[in-house]
Amino acid sequence: MSRTTSYTVDPARLDGMVQEPLFAAVVNEAALQDIATFAIGGYVRDRLIGRPCKDIDFVVEGDGMAFAKAVARRLKAGEVHVFKNFGTAMFMHGDVQVEFVGARKESYRRDSRKPDVQPGTIRDDQERRDFTINALAVSMNAGGLGALVDPFGGILDLDRRIIRTPLDPHITFSDDPLRMMRAIRFTTQLDLTIDEACLASITRNAERLDIISAERIHSELNKIILSHKPSKGFDLLLRTGLLHRFLPEMVELQGAEEKFGIGHKDNFYHTLQVLDNVAENSDDLWLRWGAVLHDIAKPRTKRFDPKAGWTFHGHEDKGARMVPGIFRKLKLPLDDKMKKVKKLVALHLRPIALTKDEVTDSAVRRLLFDAGDDIDDLMILCRADITSKNEKKKKRYLANYDLVIRKLAEVEEKDRVRNFQPPITGEDIMAAFGIPPCKAIGDIKTVIKDAILDGTIPNEREQAWDLMVKEGEKLGLQLTKRPDR
Repeated sequence: MSRTTSYTVDPARLDGMVQEPLFAAVVNEAALQDIATFAIGGYVRDRLIGRPCKDIDFVVEGDGMAFAKAVARRLKAGEVHVFKNFGTAMFMHGDVQVEFVGARKESYRRDSRKPDVQPGTIRDDQERRDFTINALAVSMNAGGLGALVDPFGGILDLDRRIIRTPLDPHITFSDDPLRMMRAIRFTTQLDLTIDEACLASITRNAERLDIISAERIHSELNKIILSHKPSKGFDLLLRTGLLHRFLPEMVELQGAEEKFGIGHKDNFYHTLQVLDNVAENSDDLWLRWGAVLHDIAKPRTKRFDPKAGWTFHGHEDKGARMVPGIFRKLKLPLDDKMKKVKKLVALHLRPIALTKDEVTDSAVRRLLFDAGDDIDDLMILCRADITSKNEKKKKRYLANYDLVIRKLAEVEEKDRVRNFQPPITGEDIMAAFGIPPCKAIGDIKTVIKDAILDGTIPNEREQAWDLMVKEGEKLGLQLTKRPDR
C-alpha cells in the first residue's frame, strides 16, 4: 500500500467553515456571550492542506469549560467531559472530538514539564504553542469572522514545508522537551523540514528529554513508526541525540566496520530500510516494531572470523530476549503485542532456510506452528529484510520467498497445523492413566506434538491416542480408564 505525502496550502479551504453546523453553533454562542473565540491548531493546519482531521480545538478568552457546555447544549451533544486541572472540556459531535480551553499563558520550571498557567489572550495562547503551523487560528467573532489569525507566519511555513517555533526554540524546547519529539513526529508525518535553528536547539536540549515520561515518549515514537516513511523520523532522532535518551540499543546498530578488506553494512540504516519496506505493505504497529527490533542484538553478537568474515550468530534469539526489557523500559504493553514482536524477532531468519528445494514438510510445519497467526506478518518482515542494492540478487531472494509462501500454503492446506492444539489434552492423559498433574504429562504431550509436526502421525485423535498409550507404557504408566478416542 504505497503512500505519498502531497498537499497544497490553500487558504480558500477555510471558506465556508463558519457556516458548518458545529462552527455555526460556536459563532452564535460567541456572539451571545460576547467572548473572543477561535478555532486553533491542528484542525486549522490540516484543513489548509486538505488532510483529514477528527479533532477540533477552540480557544476562548474566558471560561472554556462553561463555553463548551453552552455549545454542547446548542448541538444537543452528549456528555461534556471537564478536566479542571487543565482548564479544558471535551465532547463528541458525531465522530469528531471537540475541545475547548481558555486562552492562557504559561511559564515552566526547569525540572518539570508542568507549566504555571495564567489566563491570557489569543496572542498569549498562540505564543505558547509548539510550532507556527500549530498556532494558526480562525476567528469565530463578528468583525473578523472566518479570518485567519497568524501572527507568526505559520501559513508561510506550511507553504515552505518548514517546522519552526513561534518563540526562541531554546525556550520552547527547554520549557517542554516533549516538543522536540513532536517536531520530529510532525516532520515525518507531514514530510516537512525542521528549521536549522530548531534542529540545533533540539540537539542542544536533547538531555532535557529525560524529564519526560516513557508513556509520552512512546506515544510520539509510535506515531513516527506509523508514518508513511518512518525512516525520516528515526534518522532525525539519531542525528539530534534524542534516540540516545530512550533507545540506546538502536543507536548501537549505527556504523560499519572493516577488517582485512571485509566490511559489513550499517545495521542502523539497514533497519530503517526494512522498516520503510514493511510500512509499504502494512499499517500494523507491532509488525513495524518487529522491523525496528529485528536486528537489535547484532552489535552484541558481532564477531569476525578470518574465514567466514563478519558473523552475528544467534542475534535473532538474543534479540528476542531483549524485546521484553525494551518494552518495559518504554512502558509499551507487555501483553500479546509484545509477544508478537518477540516472536517476529526470534523467527525472522527461519523462512530463509525453507528456500531450498529439499526442505522437508516437517520444517514447514514447525514454522507454521511456531508462527501461528503471525505467519503472514513474518513473511512481510522477511521480504522487507531484503535490502540488497544488487537487483539480480534481490530478485532471486524475493523469488525464493515466493517459493516459501507456496510451500507454507500447501502444507497448511494439507496438515492444518497453524495454531493447532494436539488432539490429546493433559486432562485426557490424567484420566487415561489415573495420575495427578506431573512432568510425565508434559513429556507425553511433547512427544505427540513432535510426532504430528514431523509427520510421523497425522493430526488426528485416534493415532495420537495410540502414541499416548505407548509413551505411557515406556514411563511405567498403565491405563486405568479409557476415555472415548
